Amino acid sequence: MIKEIEIAILPEQQHIYSSLEKAVALQIRVPKEKINDISIIKRSIDARKEKVLIRLKVKVFTNESRPAADFAIENKYKFVKNADTVIIVGSGPAGLFAALRLIELGLKPVIIERGKDIHLRKYDIAELNREQKVNPDSNYCFGEGGAGTYSDGKLYTRSTKRGNVNDILEKLTAHGASQDILIDAHPHIGTDKLPAIISNIRETIIAHGGEFYFEKKVVDFLIKENTIKGVIDQEGTLYEGKAVILATGHSARDIYELLQQKNILLEAKPFALGIRIEHPQHIIDSIQYHSKNRSQYLPAATYQLVTQVEGKGVFSFCMCPGGIIVPSATNDGQIVVNGMSNSRRNSPYANAGMVVSVELSDLEAYQKYNALAGLKFQEDIEKAAFNIVKDGQIAPAQRMTDFVNNKISSSLNPSSYIPGLVSARMDEILPDFISQRLRQAFINFDQKMKGYLCHEANIVGVESRTSSPVRIPRDNESMQHLQIKNLYPCGEGAGYAGGIISSALDGVAAAEKIAL
Repeated sequence: MIKEIEIAILPEQQHIYSSLEKAVALQIRVPKEKINDISIIKRSIDARKEKVLIRLKVKVFTNESRPAADFAIENKYKFVKNADTVIIVGSGPAGLFAALRLIELGLKPVIIERGKDIHLRKYDIAELNREQKVNPDSNYCFGEGGAGTYSDGKLYTRSTKRGNVNDILEKLTAHGASQDILIDAHPHIGTDKLPAIISNIRETIIAHGGEFYFEKKVVDFLIKENTIKGVIDQEGTLYEGKAVILATGHSARDIYELLQQKNILLEAKPFALGIRIEHPQHIIDSIQYHSKNRSQYLPAATYQLVTQVEGKGVFSFCMCPGGIIVPSATNDGQIVVNGMSNSRRNSPYANAGMVVSVELSDLEAYQKYNALAGLKFQEDIEKAAFNIVKDGQIAPAQRMTDFVNNKISSSLNPSSYIPGLVSARMDEILPDFISQRLRQAFINFDQKMKGYLCHEANIVGVESRTSSPVRIPRDNESMQHLQIKNLYPCGEGAGYAGGIISSALDGVAAAEKIAL
């Protein structure tokens, strides 16, 4: 007999099979001897009360064994070297998972990536942190794996209606990710683990006849009679295919500008912008776990906060427990920050983006830029952050309480941000409608998480790349661009996804439409 049940156990019991077996036997009211196997389907932390529990959904096998098929991941990949070609611009989650799906469907993916492969990309990122030199084509946003490679590998999504989330997770585990991502309610991989997984995905694509071209920046499109035939790189090389998947990510501003120059339809869309906030991790742990010291059996605590202030949403974004803040600018003269964590999430700091919704009505001063209004707004704030310091990637920062009390910080807290911080008033960088709402939001959040508003936290500017401020409009049914046939904009850069999983699902959907 096979039965699915839910149980709650103490954190220290979760990895002890005898404790798990005892809890299951008690729940289903059978002797332990009749339980042949227990398979964990889903795992989450319940910290709503003082006693923190681990909640498990499990499949119980009584009087029979677990079938081997439960462990099998079917290999559906075909050899496609001589098949019809599909050009994919960008090797982030949307591009890579589109490529894998194309191979399953018998089409050949040719991936054009402006940045470097994952191994060489790491050297540019190290130099960015050490020397504060921004390589505009190889950084935290651009290069093999996309921006998601260096943002913790968070895999949680609400986009379950987009497609088969488990298929994405299983493909990740098949390429080296921990099996834990299949059961955790909020799975993550870790920035230290992702490069090897990305490299393994590339090897799968190449082994089945796909192709990769690194350090090839797309600078033009070959379009005839409103149909895209291919793309052209900076060296003038033409890559042709039956379709083009545009999966360039939310920071490929030159692609938006190219599309606008060629009178290809774009539209402005709402987004969010703000700062990144960093607390000592032990403060977040003590708030969330109701204890001065976190149990060794519990992970670094996370949080998710949202409020409404004067008709606008203010919310946490990309929360990184046990993480670090990283410089994510794609050009000199900008300051952009993001967060990441390694798989163990063992940094002494916790950071999260804290952002305010930006509507098109907030961009009246930028209307002359048409569809690129939000992009230009982002750029101006990133430049304003740089102009406060004018020193590499050193970022402006302020103590959280000083920001709320409208005063500059005489000193700053220690930080994980390697290039360094300088004291500045964030309201001299951010527009009033953002800074004023952030102040009130911090007060609101302290009511939800007592101790969240504290002198030990820094706010660091700016968190400006939460999502694309531009949408590349497409037909809902075919996923093709509304104006250009055989052009499939997808992922975060197209304005249709937000995160690794939703972007991957969008790429898969594009591949399936092309194969029809």
